[in-house]
Amino acid sequence: MSAALSPPSIADIYTQHNGWLLRWLRGRLSCADQAADVAQETFLRLLTAPADAPSLREPRAYLTTVARRLVIDHYRHQSLMQAWHDTLAQLPEPLAPSPEDRLELLQTLDRIDRMLDGMGTKVRAAFLMAQLEGLTYADIATRLGTSERTIKRYMVQALAHCIVLIA
Repeated sequence: MSAALSPPSIADIYTQHNGWLLRWLRGRLSCADQAADVAQETFLRLLTAPADAPSLREPRAYLTTVARRLVIDHYRHQSLMQAWHDTLAQLPEPLAPSPEDRLELLQTLDRIDRMLDGMGTKVRAAFLMAQLEGLTYADIATRLGTSERTIKRYMVQALAHCIVLIA
């Protein structure tokens, strides 16, 4: 096989595409520091991609897909933090948590957000309906238009996901 046909190394991809990725991210995040953080995370994901990941014949397409997901995560996290701060601002002074408690609650909220993010959409929906609304599996199945057996499978997946993250 000639060198021209072999896939580029990660170092080559970084050298050739990091500047482009940073410019692309700055246009979406409008903050150079956040763009640099997301670009770094994008390349970290490339470094830790499974060995059986497809060969990168189109590195920009791969980088764009990963970076776009990270930008979505960034905005979702930002929205969650804004909701948290809005909630705190509405609390009467005597009920407001201390700065230490705020930090602990914020860290817990962030862990829960990351945990839920790793679940599939239907698995997450079933898990939240069971945990937050106290619905039975039969009620969840009706709401999601699926069988109770499928809901049991979703709950096993959700709980297994939680256990893996806690361990």
